[in-house]
Amino acid sequence: MQKLMMIVLWALASAMVIMLITLPISLETQLVAGMSVLFAMMILKLLRPDGIWRLIALAFGTAIVMRYVYWRSTSTLPPLNQPENFIPGFLLYLAEMYSVLMLALSLFVVAQPLAPRPARVRSADDDLPSVDVFIPTYNEEPELLANTMAAAKAMDYPPDKLTVWLLDDGGTLQKRNSEKIGEANAAERRHAELQKLAADLGVIYLTRDRNEHAKAGNLNNGLLHSRGELVAVFDADHAPARDFLQETVGYFGEDPRLFLVQTPHFFLNPDPVERNLRTFEKMPSENEMFYGVIQRGLDKWNASFFCGSAAVLRRGALMETDGFSGISITEDCETAVELHSRGWNSIYVDKPLIAGLQPATFASFIGQRSRWAQGMMQILRFRFPPMKRGLSLAQRLCYASSTLFWLFPFPRTIFLIAPLFYLFFDLQIFTASGGEFLAYTLTYMIVNLMMQNYLYGAFRWPWISELYEYVQTVHLLPAVVSVIVNPRKPTFKVTAKDESIATSRISEIGMPFFIIFGVLVLGVAMTVYKVYAEPFKADVTLVVGGWNIINLIIAGCALGVVSERGEKAASRRVKVSRRCDFKIGNQWLKGTIEDVSVNGARVLVFGAGMDEFAKGNVSELRFKRFADGTEGVLPVTVRNFERTADSIAVGCHYFPSEANHHRLIADLLFANSRQWEQFQLSRRGNPGLIRGTVRFLRLALFQTYRGLFYLWRSIRSKPASTEVATKVAERRA
Repeated sequence: MQKLMMIVLWALASAMVIMLITLPISLETQLVAGMSVLFAMMILKLLRPDGIWRLIALAFGTAIVMRYVYWRSTSTLPPLNQPENFIPGFLLYLAEMYSVLMLALSLFVVAQPLAPRPARVRSADDDLPSVDVFIPTYNEEPELLANTMAAAKAMDYPPDKLTVWLLDDGGTLQKRNSEKIGEANAAERRHAELQKLAADLGVIYLTRDRNEHAKAGNLNNGLLHSRGELVAVFDADHAPARDFLQETVGYFGEDPRLFLVQTPHFFLNPDPVERNLRTFEKMPSENEMFYGVIQRGLDKWNASFFCGSAAVLRRGALMETDGFSGISITEDCETAVELHSRGWNSIYVDKPLIAGLQPATFASFIGQRSRWAQGMMQILRFRFPPMKRGLSLAQRLCYASSTLFWLFPFPRTIFLIAPLFYLFFDLQIFTASGGEFLAYTLTYMIVNLMMQNYLYGAFRWPWISELYEYVQTVHLLPAVVSVIVNPRKPTFKVTAKDESIATSRISEIGMPFFIIFGVLVLGVAMTVYKVYAEPFKADVTLVVGGWNIINLIIAGCALGVVSERGEKAASRRVKVSRRCDFKIGNQWLKGTIEDVSVNGARVLVFGAGMDEFAKGNVSELRFKRFADGTEGVLPVTVRNFERTADSIAVGCHYFPSEANHHRLIADLLFANSRQWEQFQLSRRGNPGLIRGTVRFLRLALFQTYRGLFYLWRSIRSKPASTEVATKVAERRA
């Protein structure tokens, strides 16, 4: 009886919602209703942003969205007997419905995400499982690998239960026996160098005969040779903090069906968007929206998934699926889909416990995102999570959200070119008056932005998602199309690590953005002309022209993204405060380590004179390890120095010559996870919709100018470069 009553109540509620959505009202009433909802959402955001009031505000926003969908579906599509209008108009409609679908899935996933799990305290009496740590590598530099291996070995865990493996796919027998002698010699040298380095650090070096199934095959080879109950995976550039295993391993004892504990990826360097726009220290990184909100939302529904690194997995679960899945080039998410469908559980721990490097150049960034997009499309094609047997309904919706997201290049392209159809070709792809645009479309757009601000707040500022999607769309669209046409075509490509850009330049794949910007500028000129030539359609022309200007602002900001700033250092410094001694000649002086990076440190030295320092001098840095309090001495070279109020600030470059030096570097930079957490918190803050929009406009205007300046400078330098090249050729001849 109670169940029947619930069904009746849900039916009545649904009927009332449908009635409200379809209720015919005047434009004035619709506009007043929309503004009232916006005002109510703003008041609730200021007074009661959490709990049930958050859900009420999102429900208000959803009502406006649904009214827009109803109006859009019943009143705005061009007639079928006008195919030149209907076809592009229907494509635009599909793009908008995709956006509404993704908003609905986002509401389901993150309307009320799980709160971050409390820190775990390991008891001395805990019966700890054995752990194998896998560090897969392909072409990364030995210095980078040395830091990661040293940090992994230094994790706080019983040594007899911890084994670290370096899984080298760059020194396989296949590569060492290559027909290309240069490549074979390089692989042989790498094989010997990494074997020695691993042995010096107490790590087991493992390679295989052939490079098959990329990273998944490499990890599965590690599974064949190891025996630990749990497997921790770190990418070559992802070094763990000392407490990584303390914070993760204990969960496996609480749930025998737990296959995964995933932690966030924290990066020491900015991605190219952050680096070129100079927002790294001021604004949350792009990945923080995923790791700070979305993964917690997925965790609520037992759908947080493996992200390829910074995770611990249960060997028994992996054996059930014959190891890591390798059908797609995103083996991490694919493995999680398969294990979730078999009844295994996952947990997400929202605490940065590793620090890594991400692509620094725009081209490498796009290469990485292309792999992610193509891999997710392969999962959608081969596994199809929305209908996969064994997944719960909630898990199906969560995986649908994660995979369908990567179709965004299609609607983003349509939103970019749709206003140009009207401005240049006078196609009527959206049959509505200026008043209807104002009452329905503009209200819907603002409500949508407000809902995004509710959902992601301090983790994603207004318009930043639109910018990231736009800068990826130009190159991701052909990549996604290619995998849809031929899903088995993509191959795994390793993302470049620890890059640097010597001189400022336009990215080698950046020119299409300048062409698009030029077309959008012509669209503005066409708007002015049409308003003057066709005043009877001025209301619609101004609305479409405004849409084009929004696209132009985003496209202008993107010019700054593809205008690469010259920088010598790839990674940023992390602030620390550790006492040390700095050696000058035969004298040790007191000092404080102020900040560190993967390559060097800044030290405040007390009691020294400026004449005692010289660039290039080799010196030593002595400090107590964070791990155990014992002292270590790290060789450094002096890069620069300057007088401060009461000390001399010395910029040092690490000068490691033995394995122990890498342990000290790892201790300086990676041992303490709290410093990464503090850095993340320092740049989080919700500017709100209005202030965030103003900030974005200022940013976009400056980056438009900077991008055009880079273009002008590159055009000016080309004739000179050509002349120099000609003279060199003549001299050689």
